[in-house]
Amino acid sequence: MDIVLATGNHHKKREIAEILHGHTILVPNDLGIAFHYEETGTTYLDNSLGKGFDLYRQVLRPVLADDSGISVPALGGAPGVFSARYGSDLRNDLDDVDRYKLLLANMERIADRRAFYVCCMVLICEEYRFFVAQETMHGEIAREPAGSGGFGYDPIFYLPEFGKTVAQISPSEKHRISHRGRAGRRIEEILEAIGKRN
Repeated sequence: MDIVLATGNHHKKREIAEILHGHTILVPNDLGIAFHYEETGTTYLDNSLGKGFDLYRQVLRPVLADDSGISVPALGGAPGVFSARYGSDLRNDLDDVDRYKLLLANMERIADRRAFYVCCMVLICEEYRFFVAQETMHGEIAREPAGSGGFGYDPIFYLPEFGKTVAQISPSEKHRISHRGRAGRRIEEILEAIGKRN
């Protein structure tokens, strides 16, 4: 199935294409569409549904949207749904490295390093037919970044069972245990069921 992913993030497109490897993953640019959605929701589901339906109404074909982020209980759940905009109240030109450095600075004197990623995926087939999968991945905030793989906060998200950050493990290992990989497999199960019924 051809699925249009509601993002302009090429890292996310690559990961989703690897997770849903039996399907063709397109992004709005592939269809000549300039797509931008302002994420103003207070939950991952709000943002996923909002941008998913915004794009669906433009393309009228299956759309996959996801919203994801990292939460630190010791920081009251921050950055949470604001992960991609973390620190924007300080500067509006922060990149991934700036954001994870800011998180490390805010965690400097905090002993409780527990953290978890969240990914909410919404598959929209028709205006009133959609499916939702939300998954998590638990770990800790490292004391310093390590690794060059992945993107976002991966260099500081430490996995005790691996003794490495997410940025230090292989893509296949990441997809097997990650929030996005887990949610993607739930969506894959739904796609298989839809295919059998159709």
